[in-house]
Amino acid sequence: MKIREIIHTLAAFAPPSLQEGYDNAGLIFGHPDWELTNVLLTLDATEAVMLEAIEKGCNLVVAHHPIVFGGLKKINGSNYVERVAILAIKHDIAVYAAHTNLDNVLAGVNARMAEQLDLQNCRILAPKPALLKKLYTFVPVAHLETVRAAVFAAGAGHIGHYSECSFQGEGQGTFRGDASTHPFAGQPGSRHTEAEAKLEVVLPRYLEGAVVKALLEAHPYEEVAYDLVALDNTWEGAGAGMVGTLATPMEEQAFLLWVKQQFRTGCVRHTPLLGRPIQTVALCGGAGSFLLKQAIAAGADAYISADFKYHEFFDADNQLIIADIGHFESEQFTVELFYHILTQKFRNFAPLKSSIRTNPVNYL
Repeated sequence: MKIREIIHTLAAFAPPSLQEGYDNAGLIFGHPDWELTNVLLTLDATEAVMLEAIEKGCNLVVAHHPIVFGGLKKINGSNYVERVAILAIKHDIAVYAAHTNLDNVLAGVNARMAEQLDLQNCRILAPKPALLKKLYTFVPVAHLETVRAAVFAAGAGHIGHYSECSFQGEGQGTFRGDASTHPFAGQPGSRHTEAEAKLEVVLPRYLEGAVVKALLEAHPYEEVAYDLVALDNTWEGAGAGMVGTLATPMEEQAFLLWVKQQFRTGCVRHTPLLGRPIQTVALCGGAGSFLLKQAIAAGADAYISADFKYHEFFDADNQLIIADIGHFESEQFTVELFYHILTQKFRNFAPLKSSIRTNPVNYL
């Protein structure tokens, strides 16, 4: 197996195009055409994890956090990032990161957090706008179902919890090919009128290439007429954070103790209790203070995230409880998510989970 097969599987689940502008998700070290020995899954590609990969014979490390965010001007081992780079290059170890792109997909990091709390009716807290396109194409009526099935198979036609969504309208199309053409119908040099259907489907922007390829391969015409139009609609399938509900409301203190237990954290920093039950819960893996307003607007009784600064706790303004569980603790189940993605795709493949606890924060 090539390393690119692992990368392709992870990228299909969490497309790199969904990462934030500051991020550096993707293949950081190594080459996709290397033969894979095994994969080591981790939250952070630290020196200890790289040494573990060497010891266990893994030439691919899959991490949540990119070890390199900005450019490296020197690689002389003066800090931990450079030392990881040296280990990776010296021992031919590839390092791949799926970071904010894994945060931003519906079934990603935040879904795994929600699963830990048994939340129901989950949805993206802050859906992303301008990630959708609409494809219009014109197909001979007899070939409509073949073309429609092809673009559906490539990922088009999803709206919320519905799939295979499309619209069609029938009409007449005309064309005249020159002497070099081999038209589907009619004769070169003569205008031909064909009964056609106009097919419309919505697709995420990152699937544009795959959907157009499927269209062109399935369409009978020598020259395929189609339009791609950018949409301003927000897309419920991608975005930051998540919000859901508990099956049964919980008293605040009991809820916080349960959160502490479920996320195995040494400490939960929280705002004052408000004397009302917790049922609607918002959450965000990693540093999530930027979503506090959205959590309040969603009617959340509690917002679970990490890395809140002192003054940001005041911003709760007695409208909900902020529960800061720690950055590592909020994302620790990402390794299990990686494992699930890969073992679902490759049934006879056993990636390894790192035994290194990479959390740099300790509790006394």
